[in-house]
Amino acid sequence: MTNARFDSEAIASVLEGWVARESPTMEAAAVNRMQDLVQAFFAAGNCHVERFAGRNGLGDTLKVTAGPANGKPPILVLSHVDTVHPLRTIECDLPFRRDGDRLYGPGIYDMKGGACLASEAFRNVAAKGSATRPLVFLFTPDEEIGSPTTRDLIEAEGRRAGYVLVTEPARDGGRIVTARKGVGRFDVHVEGRPAHSGSRHQDGRSAIREAARQILAIEGLTDYERGVTTTIGRIQGGTAANVIPQHCRFEVDLRVTNVSDGEYFERHILGLRPFDPDVALRITGAMNRPPMAKTPAIQALYDHAVDCARACGFELPEAPMTGGGSDGNFTAALGIPTLDGLGCDGDGAHTLHEHCFVSSLAPRAALLARLLETL
Repeated sequence: MTNARFDSEAIASVLEGWVARESPTMEAAAVNRMQDLVQAFFAAGNCHVERFAGRNGLGDTLKVTAGPANGKPPILVLSHVDTVHPLRTIECDLPFRRDGDRLYGPGIYDMKGGACLASEAFRNVAAKGSATRPLVFLFTPDEEIGSPTTRDLIEAEGRRAGYVLVTEPARDGGRIVTARKGVGRFDVHVEGRPAHSGSRHQDGRSAIREAARQILAIEGLTDYERGVTTTIGRIQGGTAANVIPQHCRFEVDLRVTNVSDGEYFERHILGLRPFDPDVALRITGAMNRPPMAKTPAIQALYDHAVDCARACGFELPEAPMTGGGSDGNFTAALGIPTLDGLGCDGDGAHTLHEHCFVSSLAPRAALLARLLETL
């Protein structure tokens, strides 16, 4: 085994091109242009690339394989190339720029930085032929909306894998992630009765009024001590200021720490009844990411990563259970040892001050490479 050496400035140079190729989840053509860049990156270096066409209006998926065909369960690396930032964010609200050790840009922390440094490590190990088992790297297009078109592929590859490494960003101070909350997403459609707001007000049944009462009830389910949070992240309704609104729609985000709470609150939200009997509710959705519980196998994988980090010259602290979900939730729930938060250090995911620390790129790439060579 060789100890891969990496240069943060060189990785940052590649990363600039990746960030410039904006890739919001719902812009399939933009996501595919980003996948073109990733595919070209792996054109050499003993790697084989497969590309799967997107579906349901979403982008393509890449599967990169390398390493020996020795029958051992492979190491599966997971990255997503989609971001939450709309097109042209880089032109106006969050231009690519450097301020000392901080490198700013849309999606740079979540998670193009992690995808880029992991790609450098993967290609390096593949070129050297230093892996002791097969390697598989998935680049997915839809993680930010719950991975609706790629979950099956992630789980299928996960079932074959011996270990899963997820390149979501590190937590504060470079902390690794060994446990995540489960995530539920629900859509609520409220249908009332329209009427003229001046002459026939009494005949109307306001969908927005009903939605307001439901929103307060749903957000009231938040219990910090229990680790349960509920959020109404988006709402729309009404047609005009002088019309009692017939329709209102809103989206619910649910986070839980364990499976039983996920089942309980899923039933509760799906079973909501209208406060006004003349108003109808239609609720769809479910838990779409199971919790990632820290198991003895995950602890053993983390302990090994700590040793690898020390061999690379730095410490690898552990974060407490985080509220954000990832594709690692899927593989961990299958019982596959999964380590998350292996991407770059930084801050500001999903914000207009999103940035990564350039100094974290080479050490994290070295850690990824060492894991690929020693597991």
